Amino acid sequence: MGSTAVSVSAIIDGRRHNRDALLAWEARRFSRAAAKIGLPAPAGTLEQRRFAFADAKLALGPEEIGRRLAREVKLGDLVAGTTARLSHGRRNLSMCHLHITGGSAAEFRRWMLDTTRADFLRSMVAASPDHFLFRVGADGTQEVIETTGGSPLATRFFIDLADTTGLTSVPHSDFPVRFAGAASTATGRAIGGVRHQFRDEPAGFHASLCVEFPRFLPPRMISQHRWHLATEFANWIEFAFSRSG
Repeated sequence: MGSTAVSVSAIIDGRRHNRDALLAWEARRFSRAAAKIGLPAPAGTLEQRRFAFADAKLALGPEEIGRRLAREVKLGDLVAGTTARLSHGRRNLSMCHLHITGGSAAEFRRWMLDTTRADFLRSMVAASPDHFLFRVGADGTQEVIETTGGSPLATRFFIDLADTTGLTSVPHSDFPVRFAGAASTATGRAIGGVRHQFRDEPAGFHASLCVEFPRFLPPRMISQHRWHLATEFANWIEFAFSRSG
């Protein structure tokens, strides 16, 4: 994909926010994420910090990241499993919208799901300070360790983009470009999922982003994750269209 200038704005909780607001939210997450993984907080411009921190996490490798976060992940699994059980399949939706000038929905989806590109893992981790591990299994299942927006804990989960079983969000016909999948713990307990939908607009495209969480979660975790969601996708969109690859 060639280089294309894009600009991004977000609608979160019904209010429009410019790119600077998302960047400010991202910048505040570095020190907490660095302390959690036991790395020094990166210095420099936000872009320099973003990629230096991603490279430091990638250099640790999946096993070391798992070791450093093992206690949190174990507790996070317990919390996720308990809240899912108490929710009885009911979900709360953490949603936001991005409006992008430049680019197209189909181009972005192709970039986002192209696991063969050389920068795939780096771009997945670099999109948020709270992303610690991202890898794709032989069956295409995505394994993620991250701190979701309002959570005090890093959690580990698996997303299967070939399975939408249990999702309560619905596809919308006016958003024809999509990817969605169910999320589960390592033991296979369903804990939520994602449904991200896109459509082209005259000046670019519109992203309707949705993460499903168990109903039995504090509202602040749902509301804060909207910022996490908007921030990571804004970064991914910029990565997709501002870099050749």
